[in-house]
Amino acid sequence: MSELAVTILPETTADDAAIERLTERTFGPGRYSRTAYRIRESVRHRLDLSFVARVGTLMVGSVRLTPIRIGETPALLLGPLTVEPPFRDRGIGRLLIERSLADAKAAGHRLVLLVGDEPYYRRTGFKPVPKGRLRMPGPVDPARLLVAELEPGAFEGVAGAIEPERQSA
Repeated sequence: MSELAVTILPETTADDAAIERLTERTFGPGRYSRTAYRIRESVRHRLDLSFVARVGTLMVGSVRLTPIRIGETPALLLGPLTVEPPFRDRGIGRLLIERSLADAKAAGHRLVLLVGDEPYYRRTGFKPVPKGRLRMPGPVDPARLLVAELEPGAFEGVAGAIEPERQSA
């Protein structure tokens, strides 16, 4: 199979409708009941840290980072990460994650959290959160709560409730 020419670009507001359709196809309507989605409902993701993947003009993937707090510690919540089914298993998700983490680190962010499958996300630096250390505002399988330190030691001493970052008007 030939290599795809994938371009990773910053998300723009013009991408909203296409990303929503992609996310609907990937996760379905039940996604709104998931705890991570509940956090995202009350705060806008960071456009400057969210990206789309394109093959030519076709959008084939998306990743978003949303500002959160863990207790008093600022962090980012990664997700949703979504790739069109015919384009999966080609490294597009990894490219999207790597770009978002690199740009987050360059912007001075130190921690990124997500709810996902550890075997998949460990390839990009995510590790399980010790059970009981963080509290989501709804049910979450503790084995799926993962964290990436963008700076060594950034997760030391961090514990508490996870909430959306309240942005000032």
